[in-house]
Amino acid sequence: MDKVINSVAYQAGRRIGEVTIDDISEVLKQPDAFVWLGLFAPDDAFMRKIQQEFHLHDLAIEDALTAHQRPKLETYGDSLFIVVKTAQRVDDKIQYGETHFFVGAHFLITVRHGASSSYAAIRARAEETPELLAKGPGFALYSILDFVVDNYREIIGQYETQFDGIESAMFKSEFDPQAVEEVYRLRRDLLAMHNAAVPIDDICNQLIHLHEAVIPKELRAYIRDVQDHAHQVITLTDDMREMLTNAMHVNLAMVSVRQNEVVKRLAGWGAILAVPTVIFSLYGMNFASMPELKMPWGYPVTLLVTLAGCVALHRKLKRSGWL
Repeated sequence: MDKVINSVAYQAGRRIGEVTIDDISEVLKQPDAFVWLGLFAPDDAFMRKIQQEFHLHDLAIEDALTAHQRPKLETYGDSLFIVVKTAQRVDDKIQYGETHFFVGAHFLITVRHGASSSYAAIRARAEETPELLAKGPGFALYSILDFVVDNYREIIGQYETQFDGIESAMFKSEFDPQAVEEVYRLRRDLLAMHNAAVPIDDICNQLIHLHEAVIPKELRAYIRDVQDHAHQVITLTDDMREMLTNAMHVNLAMVSVRQNEVVKRLAGWGAILAVPTVIFSLYGMNFASMPELKMPWGYPVTLLVTLAGCVALHRKLKRSGWL
């Protein structure tokens, strides 16, 4: 894939046309103009060329060349460097990537690493509202952030469907190792989503209260909307993780209760069997001077006493809930 996905110049919110990397510095000199440059996993030499055209800081360039950066917002002179996590479903698995932003008063550079959907549709939708795009690269930044967070919310919706199935499986009295494994896996996925959304909340908070040169007051309401959506993702992930933990505790409690019931029943039947065991053991000692041995009704009386003792104990245990 070509490292340059798109390089387009805008003036007064209208698309001027594509611009080459060498001509970017000239476009930036025009009033009310800005450049929206999209890159995918660029190499070191190319990023150094971009650095010269946009006068970017060395440390920001080093971070942009390396994936696995933590989400953050840093200020370098008149420009901002922002890192956010992106999420995308690939082959029924959620994969995370990164998008790095260089934002200035007259430019927006997006550097994508790893799993990330194309921003071409976002660019086209932003171009349909030239009055907002005329506010500068801040609106383009909002459009991408909104797209990233909306992807989070879509994935959370899929997690909710998975959560409902797991929750039903957990409310059983039998221990299901597969259900417990699914709970652990979903909790891990929710934690990854939570860790991706929390920094966006902080980034939006900084953009709302600071950096007016990039985010004018007219755009702050849009950034607040992204922050609100990030809050929803954070709340949902926290709630589902807590409910999964509670469901697992309930399942373990139900399994324990089930086991206790089995133990009680076994103990009850053991007590009933103890009655004939004691009586028959007594008569099995073979003492010569046992007075009952010569009684003509000794054997049937012994059987009746044994049976009566077992029946009485069974009724008592039944009333007590042990059987």
